[in-house]
Amino acid sequence: MRKLLLLALAMAPVLAFAQGFQVNLEGQKQIGMGHTGTGLAQDGAALFFNPGAVATESQNYVQAGVSPLSFNSVFNPAGTSEQYHTASKWAPPFTFYGTWGPKEARWKVGMAVYTPFGGLTDWGTIWPGRFAAEKLDLKAFYFQPTLSIKLTDWMSIGGGFVYNHGTVDLTRAIPIENGNGQSSQAELSGSGKGYGWNAGIYFTTQSGVTVGITHRSKVTTTINDGTATFTVPGSLATSFPSPNQFSASIPLSGTNSIGIGFRPCSKWLLAMDVNIVEWDPFKALSFNYKNTTPLLQDTHSPRNYHNTVGVRGGAQYMATDKLALRFGGGYAEAAAPNGYVTPEVPDADRAYVTGGLGYKLAQHFDIDLSFEYEHLLQRTQTNFETQLSGTFKSNVYIPGISLAYHW
Repeated sequence: MRKLLLLALAMAPVLAFAQGFQVNLEGQKQIGMGHTGTGLAQDGAALFFNPGAVATESQNYVQAGVSPLSFNSVFNPAGTSEQYHTASKWAPPFTFYGTWGPKEARWKVGMAVYTPFGGLTDWGTIWPGRFAAEKLDLKAFYFQPTLSIKLTDWMSIGGGFVYNHGTVDLTRAIPIENGNGQSSQAELSGSGKGYGWNAGIYFTTQSGVTVGITHRSKVTTTINDGTATFTVPGSLATSFPSPNQFSASIPLSGTNSIGIGFRPCSKWLLAMDVNIVEWDPFKALSFNYKNTTPLLQDTHSPRNYHNTVGVRGGAQYMATDKLALRFGGGYAEAAAPNGYVTPEVPDADRAYVTGGLGYKLAQHFDIDLSFEYEHLLQRTQTNFETQLSGTFKSNVYIPGISLAYHW
């Protein structure tokens, strides 16, 4: 029984910071064009996609957007025809960008606030994987002050400091039943912080092709003094001190990107990005309680995540002087290797399609809409630690809207 208890508690809530919850929703124009943006200078979202491109933009921007995300997953336990569904809930990743520089200056400064990681998953309390996860609410907020400088007419650079504040709330069952046959519960909640940077270089070639190269650093998020609350039979209360505290340190992935943009004519804009996401440092998760007992021990759980590659492409067509139509798509690899897939992150290779439109409401005021459908390829797994075995099928639906004022 002790082994079962330790395995049930080994998987910390911050595991949800994996590829499955790297939401990549940092700009409506870019989402509509398949998440391309490294090689483009379109609006304030360049602060995220390529800080080097910001100084080349002729206008200053203040813009904000939100992309409500619905993650829907189905689990089919091995050897059965049963299906268990996540509850239908919406997580609201948002963005805010502000850029400013004198009209004739070769520099701009900016501030970006965005949510590159997050999730909201609810499997309920009666499914077979409840000892791994029942509910998860995860948010990560990045704050990025930025400086961008135009070195020549054809090259600019930029970079920003990143401060991350993350919050998490996870509930899971413990394999101990009370007198009514109900499983005991563990709820883990806390917040953490981390630091990193985002830098890019942006080129404009004589042929009109624009090229961007960026690096967004790994951000190690440290959670101290998280709260662990256990609901167990009174006879075991001393074995599960409650409330308890926990700490953990988790590397959030860095990303290397190269992108190009090209205008074959005045109405069309084409773009393509290639991304290498650095999950390789996430080899294991150490999860430490302030107060331990023979049944509640610190854990060290292997994860062995690997780097992934994603390819994105998109296009924009100016239907009129005020109306832009956008579409795109892409493919991304899973970060979790076989044997390490968890219900908080039923990770798998994924393909997606996107669309969107932009409309100029007034001379200095724009609205942009986007929509994404993302399909995670079916994945049949047996987790090495929990032995949860079965098939995950997942889909993601993401509408979005942003407003921008520019001058």
